[in-house]
Amino acid sequence: MDSITANNGIIHFNDKCYPALNKHIHKNNFSKIFVLVDSNTHEHCLPYFMSHLESTSSIEIIEIEAGEIHKTIDTCVGVWNTLSELDGDRKSLLINIGGGVVTDLGGFVASTFKRGIAYINVPTSLLAMVDASVGGKTGVDLGTLKNQIGVISTPDIVLIDTNYLNTLPKEQMRSGLAEMLKHGLISNETYWNKFNKFSELTLEDLDELIYESVLIKKDVVDKDPHENGLRKTLNFGHTLGHAIESYFLSNPNKTDLLHGEAIAIGMVLAIYISKVLVGFPEDKANDIKQFIKKYYGNIAFKDNDYPAIIELLKYDKKNSHGNINFVLLEDIGKTKIDCLVDDAIILEAFKFYEN
Repeated sequence: MDSITANNGIIHFNDKCYPALNKHIHKNNFSKIFVLVDSNTHEHCLPYFMSHLESTSSIEIIEIEAGEIHKTIDTCVGVWNTLSELDGDRKSLLINIGGGVVTDLGGFVASTFKRGIAYINVPTSLLAMVDASVGGKTGVDLGTLKNQIGVISTPDIVLIDTNYLNTLPKEQMRSGLAEMLKHGLISNETYWNKFNKFSELTLEDLDELIYESVLIKKDVVDKDPHENGLRKTLNFGHTLGHAIESYFLSNPNKTDLLHGEAIAIGMVLAIYISKVLVGFPEDKANDIKQFIKKYYGNIAFKDNDYPAIIELLKYDKKNSHGNINFVLLEDIGKTKIDCLVDDAIILEAFKFYEN
């Protein structure tokens, strides 16, 4: 697979990853190399990574706790303090090895430590490979509100080595698949249709789908790096999806949902709203709902859940001037941004999801 240039950085795949990494390190003569991992990737991914790293520079490992609940400013403070205590300077390099929590948080830490040091992302989850690998979005949650604090900053390089997927549990793979499905829905029906026989795909097929997913996101981000228009389409399913994810995180009576699980629900809801407001074909809406629920199951909602979820919509990052802006689909691959939606239609969408 050819490497991809995106946002002043380069994305390398599989066998091209480590030669490119070692060449980059040798060329830049970093004063010190820090490797950020969580408790899972420290055990399951770091040994493999270190076996491919060639460097005479001092290397320090920094571990954070795993999980979305730790994607906070408090965790950043801990990493910033560790970087300072270990004599990190402006010529240091931070390598983030992990899923979206590690790459988002690590990118934010690197972008703000001493007003910015170089960093490299090594996404180890499917979700991080197809989502966090492109676009330069970094940041952390504010309480249970998703990604409220952050900056756009591009890593020097991104290494997508699909060998790391062998360490993932099934539910994490399913979570990452949701972002790939989203790329299909917003970009083209040909890519979407490749998932119809997903259970029959080989690992080689999956590599190709990941590569194509990265290209889809890259094309969007290149045209609109700061999310003034087209890039908003990447938030399809995320307006309600993020609200649902935050609600389940904050409610002690609910079981936490993975990001992709919540976004899968959000896409079904957005498909119904698209049918009502912008004419998305009804037969395709039903087919998409059935396909998504086949893989993600059904999450039960109660009547008192809806107002709380709708209330959380006001924190969505696409909002402006007091309006909650949805991304909708007129058809697969035909998006419409900045759509306003009445609460009554949102409630109808939940009934569509549940039926």
